[in-house]
Amino acid sequence: MNDSRLFDLAGKVALVTGGNGGIGLGIARGLAAAGAAIAVVGRKAEKLAAAVEHLEGLGARAVGLPCDVADEGAVTALAGQVADRLGRLDILVNNAGINIRKRPEDLAAAEWHQVMDANLTSAFLCAKACYPLMQQAGAGKIINNGSMLSIFGAPWSPVYAASKGGVVQLTKSLATAWAADNIQVNCILPGWIDTELTQRAREQIDALNENVLKRTPAGRWGRPDDFAGVAVFLASAASDFITGTALPVDGGYSIAI
Repeated sequence: MNDSRLFDLAGKVALVTGGNGGIGLGIARGLAAAGAAIAVVGRKAEKLAAAVEHLEGLGARAVGLPCDVADEGAVTALAGQVADRLGRLDILVNNAGINIRKRPEDLAAAEWHQVMDANLTSAFLCAKACYPLMQQAGAGKIINNGSMLSIFGAPWSPVYAASKGGVVQLTKSLATAWAADNIQVNCILPGWIDTELTQRAREQIDALNENVLKRTPAGRWGRPDDFAGVAVFLASAASDFITGTALPVDGGYSIAI
């Protein structure tokens, strides 16, 4: 391939769950800048409409699709809606997720299932629903959003860590299952990123901001737009021989002592 087209996503269609804010919107902006049309999925209608308006303002073709990504029937319908509205589906970004910060002895079973469904089951359901469209097209890219808590443990986040560890292992299984279909499946592991989710964490965890800055070689919190480039790389032809990986995007947090 001509080197100038390695990162070109013109004509491609990307589905980004949880793409109406934070890391998801940062990824959507990056994919849109590379030429992709974007289907943004979220549960809050107002945020969804704002994200679509924002992407359209950048010159992208974008649609907003409300969906509970932990509902199998809704996710199956979602894949069809993307194909109907945008003509095809080439890229899936499984970014939707939640966290409940509690020590294990304080965590209810219902809370465990809520986080697992939102973070891990949703990734499986979305990948399964999108697979036939990618198989039919002869290629596809799936990017799963994991976490550095798939590497580390934390007393206040047992279910989030377990769900994100599962996302990494799911990534490897999907990568091996669908490699013959020319579908690459990879995972990103965000470090401490400045989002609504982590703003609440800074309120709940003593000295978190100071500890993150001290531990991170880059000397700052990450920003949603820090994910634009890695998303384009993993969604483009530049990564056609890379599959099953889990790539930290953390300013060096995971390698520092």
